[in-house]
Amino acid sequence: MLSIVATPIGNLGDITLRAIETLKKCDVVVCEDTRVTGNLLKQLEIPKKEFISMHGYSDSKKIDVIMHRLRKGEHLALVSDAGTPGISDPGYALVSAAVERGIQIEVVPGPAAFLAALSGSGLPINQFVYIGFLPLKKGRKSLIATFAAEERTIVFYESVHRIEKTLMEIAEALKDQPERKIVIGRELTKMHEEFLRTTVGAWRAKPLQIIKKGEFVIMIGAI
Repeated sequence: MLSIVATPIGNLGDITLRAIETLKKCDVVVCEDTRVTGNLLKQLEIPKKEFISMHGYSDSKKIDVIMHRLRKGEHLALVSDAGTPGISDPGYALVSAAVERGIQIEVVPGPAAFLAALSGSGLPINQFVYIGFLPLKKGRKSLIATFAAEERTIVFYESVHRIEKTLMEIAEALKDQPERKIVIGRELTKMHEEFLRTTVGAWRAKPLQIIKKGEFVIMIGAI
């Protein structure tokens, strides 16, 4: 069986009892960074486990190895460095392969940064579109241009290195919609969690001072 286990995005207290139970009883933990997951298990006082590392640079051979272990009847738990596996990480490829091969799937739900951000944004979230990360180059400008016609709340992740540039690009693309709301979530569930709220027009007139540290979720309100 393959268990998809969500882990905290910052605050260790957000781990679920079911997640802890699953990580204790599984045979192997499939993770992005063994150091990160090893530290998590140590904090949760879970005895050492065998790890299989699977990240963005892993090839199909790694999935074959994992599939072989699952077909032998072993119980594997899939985790990401933080949050729900498969959301903007390579976990989806493993889950897809398991489904194709008829492997039993178990979902152990929990935190996801973009959902936490949406719930605290104050924006309409009965309908939204999740983008993940914006393209670095190819297709980036054209994708941002589509935001002007999007009638649902938009949510995506951005790195500390590109946060200001991205907000400037958004403000320029939406300059004809000055009242459009922008909400920025930073360091969610952590000690320095904050929400910054502005509009396209206000940002163009005077950009907010942003602490360029941590992880960011950008949300753009519906038209």
